Amino acid sequence: MLKSYTYPKFEHRKPPELCGDGPRRYPVVIVGAGPVGLTAALDCRLHGIPVVVLDDDNTVSVGSRGLCYAKRALEILDRVGVGEPVVDKGVGWNVGRTFFGEGEVFNFDLLPAADHKRPGMVNLQQYYLEQFQVERCKEMGVEIRWKNKVVSVAPEGDKVTLQVETPDGVYALETDWLIVCDGARSPVRNLLGLDIDGKIFMDRFLIADVIMKAQFPAERWFWFDPPFHRNQSVLLHREADDVWRIDFQLGWDVDPEEEKKPEKVIPRIQAMLGDEREFDLEWVSVYTFQCRRMGRFNHGRVLFAGDAAHQVSPFGARGANSGIQDTDNLVWKLKLVLDGLAPQRLLDTYSEERVHAADENIMNSTRSTDFITPKSNTSKAFRNAVLQLAQQHAFARKLVNSGRLSVPAFYSRSSLNTPDIDVFAGDMEPGAPMEDAPVVADGRQAWLIDQIGNRFQLMVYADDPATVDKSLLGALLDAPIPVEPLIVSPKAATLPGVHVLQDVKGLVAARYDARDGSAFLLRPDQHVCARWRRLDAAHVRAAVARATCNA
Repeated sequence: MLKSYTYPKFEHRKPPELCGDGPRRYPVVIVGAGPVGLTAALDCRLHGIPVVVLDDDNTVSVGSRGLCYAKRALEILDRVGVGEPVVDKGVGWNVGRTFFGEGEVFNFDLLPAADHKRPGMVNLQQYYLEQFQVERCKEMGVEIRWKNKVVSVAPEGDKVTLQVETPDGVYALETDWLIVCDGARSPVRNLLGLDIDGKIFMDRFLIADVIMKAQFPAERWFWFDPPFHRNQSVLLHREADDVWRIDFQLGWDVDPEEEKKPEKVIPRIQAMLGDEREFDLEWVSVYTFQCRRMGRFNHGRVLFAGDAAHQVSPFGARGANSGIQDTDNLVWKLKLVLDGLAPQRLLDTYSEERVHAADENIMNSTRSTDFITPKSNTSKAFRNAVLQLAQQHAFARKLVNSGRLSVPAFYSRSSLNTPDIDVFAGDMEPGAPMEDAPVVADGRQAWLIDQIGNRFQLMVYADDPATVDKSLLGALLDAPIPVEPLIVSPKAATLPGVHVLQDVKGLVAARYDARDGSAFLLRPDQHVCARWRRLDAAHVRAAVARATCNA
């Protein structure tokens, strides 16, 4: 039990398969009702896919666990309808500070550019995120079956058959596609005998969530070798409800059960905060971590996402953020395959794109861990020299690594991209996640990113919206895979049948290097997949075919 949160108990209901109906077949079944599985379920419903979620528990996650949600994950949560409560309840922050001994080495700002809807990070205990997602699932008609444990998985031809254990007995169900989001230990992955390879780090960290009134700013503070915890590292984050997350490095040669006892935890916190500060211990856990991934994330009709597919250390907040991006990449592709509008090999690109992202996360996570926990006296001496130099020299700050924080994946090498044939400046190349910018939509202040997603769109920049070829846009909209037109202009305008956004600050033009006539083909997951200086219907059709493996 927590002092600041009351855990909900979700009702288990007898499944229809145990009411005499026999095995039923569903288009998509998701195993795991954590942040990744629930995001996948909400995205499926947005795309009109009936979905069933199976979870072996009947409540949300125990303890704060996943904590930091990056700007890109927040944009995805916005798209599926839970971004607002997460931001409202959570603690937004952009600034991080790194300390060595008693002094500050340097600080950074995750969002140095203004005019973005979301902050660089929002801290929120994982149980709140899951609660908001479950509530949204009810609104969207997602069927979540609590206390339903998968005990057998049998892929066969064009379906997957599951045996599911419940308090009412065991039943079978079939699905066209199985999405596995059941965590790092993944019972489903184990049932299928699939491997996950990588490295387990020989170190332990203590998580202590404490309730206290403190005037510390909402920032990320990381200490190397602080006076209150010599020769180790400490991380401090603020959470909702006046809860603060403190991570203490412990080393490998400790007894995890002993370290969780209040008589061991409380003196550590008192040494850090001072004896005079009052606090209540909320939740304690000791963890080790690993950097591993599966060889591929799609195995026939079984698709893996989140920690079931890949794991990283917690430094850099790359776990849940990466898993949410997995579902963002997967579901629109699965929808096209289900509808017969794309071949099954489109799902190979889910694995290709997200394996690349996982490798990038594992690389950064491993480097962070090696810097935080040096494995020899020589590497520790190098680390400390870098920290000392960083206080005065900018070049050394680039070498300091207390966790390279989660960033959106760029699919720059994806086979789904159409290579540029025109010259553009900036980062909005094919494969890039879209940059946000303020716009006016239907006479109201809005954000570009909120106008994008869930379908293919063609964003055309026009000095005068009336000059854009509406018949061409109409033909694209009527194609088998529709492409919805979107005109962005420095002028306010209203055109029948076409959504027009006003680039009120000129930031769409600046961030996309857009000028009159520039066109950008946007994927349903808010990534650019093609761009041109002049609108051409044949080029757009070819790019859509390429982006859906129909070329």
